[in-house]
Amino acid sequence: MHVAALAEDNATVTLIASLTDFWKDPTGHLLRPSAGPTLATAELRQVPPVLPDARVLCVGLNYHDHVAEGTYRNETLPAYPTLFARWTQSLTVDGAEVPVPANEQGLDWEGEVVAWVGAPLVDASPDEALAAVIGYSAFNDLTARNAQKRTSQWTLGKNADRSGPLGPMVPASEVGDLRDGLRLRTRVNGMTMQDASTDQMVYPIGETLSQISHTLSLRPGDLLATGTPAGVGYARNPPQFLRPGDTVEVEIERLGVLRNVVVANEQRFTAATTR
Repeated sequence: MHVAALAEDNATVTLIASLTDFWKDPTGHLLRPSAGPTLATAELRQVPPVLPDARVLCVGLNYHDHVAEGTYRNETLPAYPTLFARWTQSLTVDGAEVPVPANEQGLDWEGEVVAWVGAPLVDASPDEALAAVIGYSAFNDLTARNAQKRTSQWTLGKNADRSGPLGPMVPASEVGDLRDGLRLRTRVNGMTMQDASTDQMVYPIGETLSQISHTLSLRPGDLLATGTPAGVGYARNPPQFLRPGDTVEVEIERLGVLRNVVVANEQRFTAATTR
């Protein structure tokens, strides 16, 4: 498995390094010109550039308007972010088909930004933690709401098969500070469902990574999904969910468009037997 630089037209990639070698020195690899061969994207199987043992940490309830629209609208906002985890096996890429799990009416969309950790973090200050972010990606935290809502623990509902589409990583130097505000929009079949700015986050990335690093040591290749704004499907009247045939897009300023099609549950089994 290799990390590659994607051309602007998405037609070709240039190999940078093996996945393991890249995350040993991600800053160095991004600063050096890509010297590997150039290959046609159509000839490759694309997967997220995520180490098998990476931690995928996710922030819940990180936009005031999202808290106000949902189940937690009458509760006091916690002083510290609510965190949950995804397994790397739940992640997929732009263009992948995402199946609706059994016992679900459909999947719910949650457009958000992912921050990639590029340096070790142990008891880091917020400034140190933010400086260690090497890049950002568009992300769709597609959620199985029935599974999520059965208990107070969110793990099952947040780890359905291929439910975490992740866009290409854009270097942090090209993105800038999310506190300055990047526009985030989620569309379903062309209709805008979420439209917000990253400067509306309750818990900033540096502060959140700092808090995490005082409990567990973060490593290059770990990810932080930063939460979603208002406009999710379950909070609508009536509730609305992604069903087979629907196309969902997450577009984030400077990070591009992440597009996926939802398919029927039966296609989970085909993927499982051919993987």
